[in-house]
Amino acid sequence: MLSQKTRYTIRALQHLADHFGQGPVRLDAIAEAQNIPRKFLTVILSEMAREGVVVSQRGRDGGYELALPPVDIRYGDIIRLSRGSLALVPCASRNAHETCANCLPEAECRLRGLMLQLRDETAAILDRITLADAISVEPPFDQLDEHAHA
Repeated sequence: MLSQKTRYTIRALQHLADHFGQGPVRLDAIAEAQNIPRKFLTVILSEMAREGVVVSQRGRDGGYELALPPVDIRYGDIIRLSRGSLALVPCASRNAHETCANCLPEAECRLRGLMLQLRDETAAILDRITLADAISVEPPFDQLDEHAHA
């Protein structure tokens, strides 16, 4: 599962993408709209600024904005920057590979083969979708169940 930090990062960048070209967005506005603790958001946006994804502007009219157009920021990159890997297990990570503890040798592990396929398919999807793409909001599962029984 995605870490809370990664989820906050995605929501913050989606918010900035929604306001792209409208000037800097105040930290408080992002925190409130996206339900992200202010202290956590400061750390996340500082990291994204160091990575060249956002720019910050100090002062009364300051805030944060994307450093690149939303179409140039892929979800796969956001996750890699905030989490380090798209893989569900360390041995399937292409960028942060580690041998799994208490496992078979990698050359004999079919779970690793499955996780590599999953990682590659996930990467293909996340690297195809950018912050500029419309993503629909889906109803909660319990609401879906109600409609199915109606």
